[in-house]
Amino acid sequence: MIVSATTQAVDVSNPTQIMLLLGLLAVLPSLLLVMTGFTRILIVLGFVRNALGTQQIPPNQVLVGIALFLSLFVMAPTLHKVDKAAIEPYRAHHIDAHTAIVRGLEPIRTFMFKQTRDSDLALFVKLSHSKRPRTRADVSTHVLIPAFIVSELTTAFQIGFLIYLPFLIIDMIVSSTLMSMGMMMLPPTLISLPFKILLFVLVNGWALVAQSLLSSFH
Repeated sequence: MIVSATTQAVDVSNPTQIMLLLGLLAVLPSLLLVMTGFTRILIVLGFVRNALGTQQIPPNQVLVGIALFLSLFVMAPTLHKVDKAAIEPYRAHHIDAHTAIVRGLEPIRTFMFKQTRDSDLALFVKLSHSKRPRTRADVSTHVLIPAFIVSELTTAFQIGFLIYLPFLIIDMIVSSTLMSMGMMMLPPTLISLPFKILLFVLVNGWALVAQSLLSSFH
C-alpha cells in the first residue's frame, strides 16, 4: 500500500514538474528582458548603429545575438550562484520547489539592487503604497523589477548620448564644410558616413563599446 501511494505521488509530481517547466520556458524571454542586463546592452548597441548611420547594418538579429551573449557573460557569476544555491540542491532532492525559487531569486535580486538607483526604487515603493522598507529584504520583487527596468533604461540612454557625441561632431563638420563650399544639395550623411565608419574602425569601436558596457555593470 505504501509503495503504491509513493508511486502515485511520483506519477502526479512528474507531470506537474513538466507543466511548471513549460510555463517557465514561456516566460523565460520576458525574464531575460526585465531581470538581466539584456535591455541595457541591446539599447546601447542600437544607439551605436544609429550614430554610425548604417541603418540596418548590423542587422537586428546580429545585435540581439550580441546582446544575448554579452548578457550571459555579465550574468555568469549570478547564474553560477543560482545554480549552487537552488538548482543543485533541488535536483538532489534536498529542498522543495518553493525553497529553490526563493533561494534562486536572491542572487538575481542582489544583481538588480546593485544596478538600481535609489531614486527609482523609492519611486516604485511609493507607487506600490507599501510600507517603507527597512532593509533590501523587505522590498518585494514586483517592486524591484520595474525600478530595475527604469534604471537600466536611464543608464542605456546616458551611454548612448556619450556614444552619439563624436559622430555628431563629424556630421556638423561635414555639414559646415559642404555649406561653405556651396554644395547644399549634397546630403551631408553621404559624405560623413565613410568618415564615421573609418573612425569607428580605427579606434576599434566595437571592442570599446563592449568594454564600456561590461564595465558599467561593476
